[in-house]
Amino acid sequence: MLDSTHPDQIRAVERQVDLHKTLVIASSKSGSTLETKLLGEYWFERLEGRFGGERAGEHMIAVTDPGSQLEATARQQGFRRVFAGDPTVGGRFSALSPFGLVPSIAAGHDVQALLGEAIAMADACRAGDRGNPGLLLGAVLGEAARAGRDKLTLVTSRQTRPLGAWLEQLLAESTGKNGKAIIPIDAEPLGRPDQYGPDRLFVGVTLDGEHDPDAEHGLDQLVAAGHPVVRIRMRGALSVAQEFFRWEFATAVAGAVMGVNPFDQPDVEASKIATRRAMAESDSAGAKTAAPSIATEHFGLVGPVSGADANGAIGTFLASANPGDYVAVLAYVQMNAANAEALTRLRDRLRARLSLPISIQFGPRFLHSTGQAHKGGPNTGLFLVLTDSPQADLPAASVNSTFGAVVAAQALGDSTVLTERGRRVMRVQLRIDAAPAIDALSASIAA
Repeated sequence: MLDSTHPDQIRAVERQVDLHKTLVIASSKSGSTLETKLLGEYWFERLEGRFGGERAGEHMIAVTDPGSQLEATARQQGFRRVFAGDPTVGGRFSALSPFGLVPSIAAGHDVQALLGEAIAMADACRAGDRGNPGLLLGAVLGEAARAGRDKLTLVTSRQTRPLGAWLEQLLAESTGKNGKAIIPIDAEPLGRPDQYGPDRLFVGVTLDGEHDPDAEHGLDQLVAAGHPVVRIRMRGALSVAQEFFRWEFATAVAGAVMGVNPFDQPDVEASKIATRRAMAESDSAGAKTAAPSIATEHFGLVGPVSGADANGAIGTFLASANPGDYVAVLAYVQMNAANAEALTRLRDRLRARLSLPISIQFGPRFLHSTGQAHKGGPNTGLFLVLTDSPQADLPAASVNSTFGAVVAAQALGDSTVLTERGRRVMRVQLRIDAAPAIDALSASIAA
């Protein structure tokens, strides 16, 4: 899954695949999404260089809504197949549509069995009482948010952990508007009950056969301390289809309880517009090398800051946090193990200092998910926007630029819109390899 415009990420994926054995799936409902457009062009050019223009399309398929720009491109370039989505189903509600099922078929999964599981949950969600699992979960989510418990902390097991990234998009983009939101906190290790404020709702998701005594004990302690805890146990891996339907249904219910429309995303487009403006106003070099206001050996603080040095400026920024707030680390860096581990250490430092929920997000993929809640939800977030310089850039021909310039413009556009919305934002330009620079930032936070 390549869901990043960062050139180091693209190169890392390219090194892992043998183009002779690779099917490229370009997936976009509108067909005009910047990331899909640029990445589709990039892979077609690579395939064209390997197999020639007449055969390159045989290695690609498209999943898109009828009449989209992507469909036209796929027909023109001779893609092996175009699968039509349903225009009436929003993107984040599309896990059980062709957007989720086509990749599942390509990966060799039993789609009939998946759909059987989903149908069983759909039937259960037709009940008009407490026996309706989607209605019950949605009512809990919505009423918890109305009561101030709007930080949904996902406690997933090893095998169910990937569900968290999907739930982030579904919940945050659906509910984050009109000054309201359910803020998902994913992959945060459980702490002691006294480390949590009255703004948390916990949901534990495990698979039959998995046993994590530490997590079970932690959830039991939370219940004993008066925190609300929901527990979901999946019968098997295919039961993920039941969770897709349950959570989609529950999200719609939660939106109704909260008084928001879960099916629109009015603030996502703002970042897209700001990205296009940033790309138009600066070339690739200018987009990547904004002069820092305060520079250290490992990172620079970009834009207005308050403080004589980095430690002071970071301390002043974090001092603006209040009870009920959260911190979102928006990291426009490669999604590799070293960076993920460094970001985990950063989260631990922030949590130890502030005792607040800490959300770790890789950019730019979160722009289409939690980005909606960041901008349209309540003004309770502190945003650390991290950017780096790619090890080697790649051309993005159709925008007459590079992927490095694109990801830099996305980070700048995101920061600009957050600032325009009155959010608390600190931009950090990592001056060396991302992981050690993030560790240096962590040290400054602990100072």
